[in-house]
Amino acid sequence: MNPLITDFARTEQRTPVIVALDFADADSTLAFVRRLEPSLCQLKIGKELFTASGRSLAESLINQGFKLFLDLKYHDIPNTVAQACRVAADMGVWMVDVHASGGRRMMEAAAEAVANSVQKPLLIGVTVLTSMAKEDLAELGIGISIEEQVLRLAKLVQSSGLDGVVCSAHEAAPLRDALGQEFALVTPGIRLDTAGNKDDQRRIMTPAQALAAGSTYLVMGRPVTQAADPVAVLREVNTLAAEMV
Repeated sequence: MNPLITDFARTEQRTPVIVALDFADADSTLAFVRRLEPSLCQLKIGKELFTASGRSLAESLINQGFKLFLDLKYHDIPNTVAQACRVAADMGVWMVDVHASGGRRMMEAAAEAVANSVQKPLLIGVTVLTSMAKEDLAELGIGISIEEQVLRLAKLVQSSGLDGVVCSAHEAAPLRDALGQEFALVTPGIRLDTAGNKDDQRRIMTPAQALAAGSTYLVMGRPVTQAADPVAVLREVNTLAAEMV
């Protein structure tokens, strides 16, 4: 069963698309966002844009009615991560993430920090970055496959009280089977056409492939932000998702 048809998805998710705002500054970001509608997508701010533009841009997007994923991948001692997540929750973000490799105590502290927020954000654990391959894990002293490491970390994330994980869509099907229908799977590396991929994402899928595999949310950057008609792309993916329910 695709997670889009669960009660969780119906109440929380108007659209599976999260648009990655990979712009260098606030002005170019806001110029692009003016072309979008909150009903068509969620938005994601990562490290580069947040470092350049900070809290004011994030709050501006939230005030425009967009659900915001603050993708800063916190990874530090438990108290530091907990305090950062609490601040993010106070900002009104819809989703925030931490590195699962920070361990159980860090993730439990983060979950406790946001538990009583007025608007509790989805708290998501990052497993293995989609830019990484098996040889990258080996250099870190991890002698198992990417799939095994992702599953190991995802189980730790769930048992630590978080709402879901960031993972490649290639890992979505086994994670869905292992972790249930309500556990959110946020999958970057989504491309309209996987042929001739030239960017830094190695483990990629199309929207149809990712949804069929069990993805809850599809993170799409350049396929939307560099499209001649971003709204047309979003409507196409949302229509596809609706047809798959």
